Amino acid sequence: MEALIMAGQLLLALSILVGVHEAGHMFAAKAFGMRVEKFSIGFPPKIFGFKYGETEYSIGAVPLGGFVKISGMIDESLDTDKMSSEPEPHEFRAKPAWQRLIVMMGGIIVNIITGIFIFIMVTYYYGEEYLTAEEVNKRGIVALDLAQEIGLQTGDRIIKVNGREYQRFPEVLSADVLLTSGSYYTVLRNGDTVHVEIPDDFVGRLSDRKDQFIMPMYPFDVGRVVDGTPADQAGLQEGDQIVRVGEHEINYFHELQAVLGDYASKEVEVDVVRNDEKQTLSVKVDENGRIGFVPRDLLEKETQYYSLGEAIPKGTHDAFAVITNTVRGFSKIFRGEIGASQSISGPIGIAREFGGQWIWQKFWILTGLLSMVLAFMNFLPIPALDGGHVVFLLYEMVAGRKPSDKFLENAQKVGMVILLSLMVFAFGNDIIKIFT
Repeated sequence: MEALIMAGQLLLALSILVGVHEAGHMFAAKAFGMRVEKFSIGFPPKIFGFKYGETEYSIGAVPLGGFVKISGMIDESLDTDKMSSEPEPHEFRAKPAWQRLIVMMGGIIVNIITGIFIFIMVTYYYGEEYLTAEEVNKRGIVALDLAQEIGLQTGDRIIKVNGREYQRFPEVLSADVLLTSGSYYTVLRNGDTVHVEIPDDFVGRLSDRKDQFIMPMYPFDVGRVVDGTPADQAGLQEGDQIVRVGEHEINYFHELQAVLGDYASKEVEVDVVRNDEKQTLSVKVDENGRIGFVPRDLLEKETQYYSLGEAIPKGTHDAFAVITNTVRGFSKIFRGEIGASQSISGPIGIAREFGGQWIWQKFWILTGLLSMVLAFMNFLPIPALDGGHVVFLLYEMVAGRKPSDKFLENAQKVGMVILLSLMVFAFGNDIIKIFT
């Protein structure tokens, strides 16, 4: 069921983003009098379609993209039958270069507008929930394996980031810290101040892990109990507080995780407090050291709400930060600090980011993020992407003549090979990550 929810969220997000992207091309083309022959969300074979005016609208069976077919344009369809004849007034190739440039930029521009709009509305509607540095530092952090490798320890209190005091715990994990060379934490440990440097290849090492590298040390109670799991079978209920497992006292969630690992595939007595009364349950821990419930942390969170006037600059900043961080990530790849396999995800990896629960706030945040990333990726100067067409059009505007149709056709073929190779790499990378 969780896999279906992940897939459903991915398909809905892609349908929205591909739809608005291709609509950007289509409306710009129609505005300049170009004939739009086809508009499709998804690639063939066609599963549904209708014709309105001169344009056939359809939904394809392969939901990993879409296309707009404009008369007189060499695109991914490689339909060049009419290119040898004289251009007709309604064709793409008959229009001035500046009009063709706007048409090719239309999808990118609309994706940027969509991403900004989503971030603004999420900021306005949901506000921003966060943990304060003060709340986390009452107890300290849990240092997982990767954090321990760079010198952090469980119980550390991170008091400064890059030499500056901070107010909100998410600042510790921000891209400004993890994607910037020379970053470091200042931590308070057993009364002493310690500096912990973040290696330049840290993001690459982090992307190989299936968990975070640090998390707050938090008290908890039982949130959702998963049906059919050992917790459900033992009678664990929402709101229960687990205070002891076997002979081990439990105060924080990371302590429970560690103790359950010791009892993997064994039955153990678990003391819980329910309605101020202590009860003892007998629970069979599974082979992964889990019993099957979602914890609810009891740390005190704060929420900052924004007026629409405040949400507009905040959401716009957050949207463009996605592109900035994407550029930073690419620069680390090119400098060899992280590998491409560590950073590139395909549809499977993206679906896993959405998760097995449909949470609208998370869905819209990820959809806004994807919209900005798609805008950036489509702007790359690769033939078959919008950015490739933009490069050729800029050349035409500067040189006063356009590349030959044969050159454009061959460039399109090269671009398709590059894109298909990247898609195969991304899919393969996703599959490898599942089994490693």
